[in-house]
Parts: sequence; C-alpha cells; structure tokens
Amino acid sequence: MKMRNLFKSKKPFMEEIMSKKLLPAGTHEVIILGAVWGLAEAALGLGLQKCASLASGSIMTGVALFFIAASWAVTRRTSGVALAVGLVTVIKLFDAGLLSLPIRSGGVANPIFAFWTEGLAFLAVFAVLRLWPAQKTAGLAAGGALAGLAAVNLFPLVKFATGIPACVFPGTQMPLSLHYLPIAVGLSCLTVPLGLRAGGRLAERRASAAALGRLSLADRLASPAALVLALLIITFIRLIA
Repeated sequence: MKMRNLFKSKKPFMEEIMSKKLLPAGTHEVIILGAVWGLAEAALGLGLQKCASLASGSIMTGVALFFIAASWAVTRRTSGVALAVGLVTVIKLFDAGLLSLPIRSGGVANPIFAFWTEGLAFLAVFAVLRLWPAQKTAGLAAGGALAGLAAVNLFPLVKFATGIPACVFPGTQMPLSLHYLPIAVGLSCLTVPLGLRAGGRLAERRASAAALGRLSLADRLASPAALVLALLIITFIRLIA
C-alpha cells in the first residue's frame, strides 16, 4: 500500500522516496560514516605502509573503533554497526579491484575479517557493560580499551576464517596484533569515547532538524553523495600512487 501511494504521489519520484521513512533513523549518517571510514582505510593504510607498517594494524584498529562507535551511537542498534562494517567491506573490495588484488590475499581478506571482529568486539563489550554515550568518559574509555583488547585477541583467529595466518613480528611467532596490543588498546581508549560523542551529536542534529521540518532533499542525498565521492577519491589515489 505504501509503495502504491508512493507511485501515485505528484512529487518527483526521488524526492518522495527520500521524504518517506523507508530507512531506519540514522541510516544516512551511518552511510556517511562508512564512506569516510573506507576512505580512511585506503588513505591512511597507504601512508602507514611507508612509515609504520608493523604497527599499522593496531593503529587502524583504533580508527575502526571510532567509526563503529559513532555508527552505534547514531542508531543505537546493532544494524547500524553492521551497515558501517558492510560498507567499509564493499569499499575495501572496490579498492582491491583497483589494485588487482585477489580477495583471498592477506591485504584484503584479513583486513575484512578485522572489520567484522572489531564490530563484534565493540558490540559484545558494550552490551555486557551496558554502556551508553551519555555515561562518563572514564567508563566509555574503559569500554573502548576492552573493545580494543577483544578485537586484538580475536584477530589471530583469521587463519581459520580466511586460511591466511596473521603476520608475526620478525624473529618471533607472535602475531603483530598481539605484539602491538598496547597501541591498539591505548588508541581505542580515545577513539571510542570520541566516536560515541560524535555519533551522539549527529543523532541530536538529525532529531532537531526532523522536529523542525528542516530535513531537505539535499540532506538526504548527502549520504549517497559521500559514498560516491569516497570511491572517486580512492580511485584517484590509486591512479597517482
């Protein structure tokens, strides 16, 4: 019935779609967050390969948990985290295609595994501790540290998921994720509270704009535009790198 009314409307088709609540609240913001996260993975990953290749995974764990926390805060749903992780996975596959990398390679399959374990670790910790963005920063930082710790300890299981073992520290059998664990945990203490605050602000802005009837078509088109722009920037980076 809703779709029938949609087609009968005199409004332009795209405007009518974007004006209807066909998507859960916060979806547009999560798409933007996922696009920026994917761009960060490509851009920061390129730089980290040159200056901090051994610790790059631990640094990117902190970055990932920022976007995961923001996506959860803006939607307050597991689906928000799943959407963000799904988008960064698609962007990673797009980037791999530009580089002509096979999916079953350590530079593609293993990071994708990391995205999903980071999302799982965050959800598990915050569900168990029942932490919310409005709580004190110290509690959120502790939750971030635990999420980072859980994600780092889950990553060595990548061998069973992809068949590609985690990289180890030179001269040892210790996975890099465990060797540089303090970096991931320390960064997560900072990035998770920041992500939660940022997501909370986005949610408040959306709610205020919706209450005042100020959500324009341009606002709703910002999310697909951000995704397309991220893909174009990544393409440009790969062409000049």
